[in-house]
Amino acid sequence: MEFRVTHLKKLEQEVLEWPHISVHPHRFGGLEFQFGDAEVGHVHTNGIVDIPFTRPIHDLLLAEGLAEQHRWVPNSGWITFRIRSEQDITHALWLMRLSYLRYALKEATDPRRLFEKESEGLRLNPRFKSLLEPFVSKNTRAVSTEPLPA
Repeated sequence: MEFRVTHLKKLEQEVLEWPHISVHPHRFGGLEFQFGDAEVGHVHTNGIVDIPFTRPIHDLLLAEGLAEQHRWVPNSGWITFRIRSEQDITHALWLMRLSYLRYALKEATDPRRLFEKESEGLRLNPRFKSLLEPFVSKNTRAVSTEPLPA
């Protein structure tokens, strides 16, 4: 039990360092991490981490053995990951950061630069990059020096 509490605290502290993240009690116990009003994921006191993804990202995570099907809503984009060891914390943080990235790209002033930096840091393979690419394209903001019409 002590092991789990220590590692869950480490996960919480690291995720809280990310810009725009807040932590709240989760309705089913544990802690929920939010980017604004959007849930990035939550962790239960028993070491189970649940994270929402788009369906294609969810499917790729399952296909590559990087997460499990969510136990209560298996036909959704939610995944489950169980923290059983110290090494699992690193993977749980990777999954949480992958979820976080979708929201961060929407708020970034330079989403392309953020995407490249995070892709490198997360060591995303081309399949994951291609699934995240639409978040960059849709949210790239053109900066104009022209004044807005009155």
